[in-house]
Amino acid sequence: MFPKLHQDVSNKVSRDVASTWFNESDGDDFKKQYPTNVMGKFTCSNGNCLKSGWSSKKVAIRIRGYRNNGYSAIVFNQRCDSCKQLGNMILDEASYVDRVSFRIKKWAGVSVETPCYGEEKGLPHKEELCEGCKQGYCKKGMS
Repeated sequence: MFPKLHQDVSNKVSRDVASTWFNESDGDDFKKQYPTNVMGKFTCSNGNCLKSGWSSKKVAIRIRGYRNNGYSAIVFNQRCDSCKQLGNMILDEASYVDRVSFRIKKWAGVSVETPCYGEEKGLPHKEELCEGCKQGYCKKGMS
C-alpha cells in the first residue's frame, strides 16, 4: 500500500469528488473492487543473484472502494525470474495516481473517458512470478 500517495490522488479527483479518504486497513467492508495494472521497476532482493533488475508495465493492483469515496489500493510484487525471490519495487507513482483516481471518479458517478493505454509491448507476462496472479487479482492473469 502507498498511503503517502493519497494526497496526490485526492488532488487529482478534487475537482469532481468532494472528498476521499484512504483506508489503510484494507478491510472487508468494501463496496466495490477492481483489478488493474500499473507500472514499476524491480531489483532482486537476493544479494547473490546475478540479475540486476527488471521493469514491468503489468504490475498488478487491486483497488477497493468504501463508503463516502474511501479507497484502498494494494500493489502486488513480482519475483525475479532468475532466483524466484521477491523483488524490491520502485512504483511508477504517476501510473498509480492515474489508475486510482480514475477508478474513484468512476465509482463516484463522474463521467470520465476511459484512457487508451495503447498496444501492449514488452516481454510476456509470467503468471508464476506475479504475486497478483497467485492471489487472483492480476487483470493480466485473468484474461
